[in-house]
Amino acid sequence: MAILNQHFTPCSSSFLSPKPSPPFSSLPYPTPHSKTTLKSISSSSSTPTSSPFTESHSIQRYQRDSWLYNDPSPKISCSIPYDPSSARDDDIALQLPELKKLLQVLREKREKEGSFDGGSRGPGNVFLVGTGPGDPELLTLKALRAIESADLLLYDRLVSTDVLDLVRGDARLLYVGKTAGYHSRTQEEIHELLLSFAEVGATVVRLKGGDPLVFGRGGEEMDFLQQQGIQVKVIPGITAASGIAAELGIPLTHRGVANSVRFLTGHSKKGGTDPLFVAEHAADPDSTLVIYMGLSTLPSLAQKLMNHGLQPDTPAVAVERGTTPQQRMVFAELKDLVEEVQLAGLISPTLVIIGKVVALSPFWPQSSKEVVMVEARSASADLLRETNEQKSLSLKESS
Repeated sequence: MAILNQHFTPCSSSFLSPKPSPPFSSLPYPTPHSKTTLKSISSSSSTPTSSPFTESHSIQRYQRDSWLYNDPSPKISCSIPYDPSSARDDDIALQLPELKKLLQVLREKREKEGSFDGGSRGPGNVFLVGTGPGDPELLTLKALRAIESADLLLYDRLVSTDVLDLVRGDARLLYVGKTAGYHSRTQEEIHELLLSFAEVGATVVRLKGGDPLVFGRGGEEMDFLQQQGIQVKVIPGITAASGIAAELGIPLTHRGVANSVRFLTGHSKKGGTDPLFVAEHAADPDSTLVIYMGLSTLPSLAQKLMNHGLQPDTPAVAVERGTTPQQRMVFAELKDLVEEVQLAGLISPTLVIIGKVVALSPFWPQSSKEVVMVEARSASADLLRETNEQKSLSLKESS
């Protein structure tokens, strides 16, 4: 319950928000262009600032969570420079009274229901729900049922606004998203919020973009709650790699082209420019690499892959806001990918797929696609030939 016992001095400077900038902030947002080594596609005319997701200090976020604030409209009541740390503290201070009221209401409701049943009620359930990469039609039926049954929903930044529109009218929403340089809640605080409301018998849904157990820290939340005696149910979602690859017509594995797929985090420790870990075996030409959260570390990651032996002409694609109407794509060979992403001004969230299967996409230049298909047919023929030779050998040995 530590999260509900903090005290801060409120200041509505927490509603101030600096303009978002792309990872390569010195560059403008030019219109995507085309050349022989690149195919850039914008699937809508929207600008990079119109997001299908929840931005930390957007008016839409405060309107959605308005039950937490006496006055959810943005205003400035203190003339100090914007500071993410103090803004976070101020925001929590504004929310604490209503969070405590909701806890009390739910506690009284459980006690009342327990008196009718002739006994005490146990703790509530926590659902870790994956909402997919953004397109609400990729939501599972099980996830939809959990969302519709929730008393309280703690949601991340990459849960699309279309999915949040499916929440029941009398349910309560609480933003706990994280962006570079601003965490509305620490992971430990999220743990305590989940525990506090589950202990008073609430049905709590933790909404996460993609799949909760793929780079979603769902395992940490599940482990913490189970240790406290809280039942946790995980509802998987379509992870960004699968959803976005399908949207682009890219098979993550393909006979004779890629026999495995590897998911990597592009995050760096302490927000640096180097990815956490790029092992030498990650540069396997017969594998597909999918990099999550790797936009800021892409220059270092691409160089390391080539240093480890991955061919510079390996097909690759970077996809911003995949499966949403604001989706933008940059196709390029690995050696050119960083430059083309910079020129296109892609912003987070961006998923990167690297491997020969990228050239199988209908959006890839046809000549390269034909080369890959020839390689696939050749590999299939080789495999068939080897299989036939082994059968012949076995027959000879048996005779």
